[in-house]
Amino acid sequence: MVAARFEQVGMDETALGGQFWGVAGGREGLLFAGASMVPLAGTPGGMRPFSSMAARRGRRCATILGPADLVMPFWERLEPKWGPARDVRPDQPLMVCATDPVGPVDPGVRLVRPDELDTYFPAAVAMFTEEVGVDPRLGDGGVGYRARIDQLINGQRAYARFDGDQVVFKAEIGSLSQHVALIQGVWVHPDHRGRGVAAPGMAAMVRDIQHRLHRVPCLYVNNYNTAARRAYERVGFHQVGRFASILF
Repeated sequence: MVAARFEQVGMDETALGGQFWGVAGGREGLLFAGASMVPLAGTPGGMRPFSSMAARRGRRCATILGPADLVMPFWERLEPKWGPARDVRPDQPLMVCATDPVGPVDPGVRLVRPDELDTYFPAAVAMFTEEVGVDPRLGDGGVGYRARIDQLINGQRAYARFDGDQVVFKAEIGSLSQHVALIQGVWVHPDHRGRGVAAPGMAAMVRDIQHRLHRVPCLYVNNYNTAARRAYERVGFHQVGRFASILF
């Protein structure tokens, strides 16, 4: 996520939407502070200076996200100053699919067209509300979130399977660096869950990412979401790390 922004705009803080914090020039610790705070490198003990700095300036982020062995020590020191989070997710397997997808590929899953935004948007809202626990339309009536989804669609980074005007399966590429595509927003309509829709849909998306974009697909998932983990494993994803998220 951070690499994708840095590759696009470099060290321009305004365009980057945040700044890098470093200990010993980044050699002993590195963190990105923006709308999400993302510990990038260092040791659990090396997170102490970042926690102190974040405590002094107050919370300006919506999430803390990154490798669990850095996020959790960072948050443990910061929580007494910032107060309790809305949700703490300490174990989110980070998974990649470095080979061609296995199993059936859903031929109905395709890129969403710009003229399909009105049909796609309610499914995106439903996914976000279900996953994060907050309606993304709060505050501005959905203007900002709709603009973000529109951007993903126009960037050919939103995928769906439609049944008439109903979205059956959806997912997006949330971040796209030179080497990796981070998949987000995977969702199956409640009426179609338990019917084996997710794995073939993901296989179609993975194949497009690999062959059209020439990137390695990756994602992170809540450890307790066993159904999603099984679906990803059926496609060929395997765990390579562990993330954690702190949601405010």
